[in-house]
Amino acid sequence: QVQLVESGGGLVQPGGSLRLSCAARGIIFSFDPMGWYRQAPGKQRELVAHITSNNKTTYADSVKGRFSISKDSAKGTVSLQMNSLKPEDTAVYVCYARQAFTTDDYWGQGTQVTVSS
Repeated sequence: QVQLVESGGGLVQPGGSLRLSCAARGIIFSFDPMGWYRQAPGKQRELVAHITSNNKTTYADSVKGRFSISKDSAKGTVSLQMNSLKPEDTAVYVCYARQAFTTDDYWGQGTQVTVSS
């Protein structure tokens, strides 16, 4: 069984930065991809960023140039560096990972990010 455990959310002022981390616990599979979704109140869940096993990254247009995703495959971790945060980035951020060569997805519990003055 795999558990994804997120950390790093919180309250930050507009223009500030946060770093989210997600670590896989239990059996560490090869994951491809790993990434982050977010869901704001009253809005649909959206993909923020993901990274593949060969380090190809994909970002939502709304975060390009501000967010950066990275991973440590050996440790089963993925991180999201968020800079120049805006109030519209406020959401619950959820880590996910797909076991390589399968359609088995794993999800974290989510961590709240609030951008407000």
